[in-house]
Amino acid sequence: MSDHPDSRPRAETPAPQDQDDGGVPVDFAPATGRRLQRMALVVVVVLLLGFALVTVLRLRQRHALEDAAASEAAQRPTVLVTTAGSAGGRGSLNLPGETAAWFESTIYARVNGYVARWMADIGDQVRQGQLMAVIETPELDAQLDAARAQLNAAEAQVRVREAEAELAATTYARWRDSPKGVVSDQEREEKRADHDSAEARLNAARAQVVLNQAEVDHDLALARFKNVTAPFDGVVVERRIDIGNLVTAGSTASTMPLYRISRDRPIRVFVEAPQSAAADLMQPGTRAEVRIGKLPGQSYAGPVTRTSQSIDPRARTLKVEVDLPNRDGRLVPGMYVDVGFQLHSSELVQVPAAAMIFRTGGPQIGVVGPDGHLHFHSVTIARDDGATLALASGVTAGDKVALNLSSQIGDGDLVVAQDSAPAAPQAAAAGDAHGR
Repeated sequence: MSDHPDSRPRAETPAPQDQDDGGVPVDFAPATGRRLQRMALVVVVVLLLGFALVTVLRLRQRHALEDAAASEAAQRPTVLVTTAGSAGGRGSLNLPGETAAWFESTIYARVNGYVARWMADIGDQVRQGQLMAVIETPELDAQLDAARAQLNAAEAQVRVREAEAELAATTYARWRDSPKGVVSDQEREEKRADHDSAEARLNAARAQVVLNQAEVDHDLALARFKNVTAPFDGVVVERRIDIGNLVTAGSTASTMPLYRISRDRPIRVFVEAPQSAAADLMQPGTRAEVRIGKLPGQSYAGPVTRTSQSIDPRARTLKVEVDLPNRDGRLVPGMYVDVGFQLHSSELVQVPAAAMIFRTGGPQIGVVGPDGHLHFHSVTIARDDGATLALASGVTAGDKVALNLSSQIGDGDLVVAQDSAPAAPQAAAAGDAHGR
């Protein structure tokens, strides 16, 4: 074997195998890479152009919105205004009311027994003292007979004690007046003691007669309640008894009443008035007009008779009573009615309720000045008539008050005042408003 390098045996290079049809080619032509680079460059250019186009569109949109907002901010908001008017010398306040009976009484039994008969039914007009029902009382009758028998026995006992006392008195007189030495002092004292004892027994018997007489009088008084009579002139509004019903004396929650009777001529009308109207309603001479909803055109007039003279701390209302003659009897207890009051309203300013704004500082009203600036004024509500308000301070007659203000308008903003159709209604028109 020769030492020359070329003389060493060489490894045979394997011949390239033919590639299967399903294999992935590993050899690419040089043109393929250049095409891929050009395609990637095109995609990058397209993306950059799209991003630049979207950016330009967004900038234009933002500038358009800024221009629109600036234009809208530069434009004054338009508000509806009306002129505050004077409430006049008198105002009207309408409130719901409820009728109540002049007298009303629930009649209970005063004796135990059962109903023998009844003579008055619901809707009947009864007179004071008229018999309405009769109650049979066998136990009371027996008790009365026993009391009378005890009284008779006590009276007989008195007669016995009178005879004993008379005998003891004469005996004591003889022994007392006897000469000394005829009777002993002890015997004289014994006769005196017998006389005093007889007098004491007589007094006890007479006291027993008085006691028995009181029992008889008590039972007789109860016996008079067997006849149930009307306590006053009125109408029977409820009957709870029938023949044979057992009745129990008393007026507890478990006791069944016999009748309920009321008097509605005259009749009372009670109204819960708001605190804002309390001062006016407590003035003497305030008039009221009562109307029934189902009787249009029918009204009843009368003065405010009395008030509770205090404000209910829960509802902040004043209870007002109006008394009406109710001669025709159309008003019955328990009806809901509309009550209109004529109130004294001097030096008050009247504005629509739509002008009121309630904020943390209290009730306020927006007033538009001659220079177009809107300012909020704190006000004092003297009376709330529902659709209109009577103000005691904060606004003067003739001020331009804003209606239904938006929360976006602040104090001191420039606004465009646009008059609403009517001015603030006067006191005569306020009578149609329903009070809160």
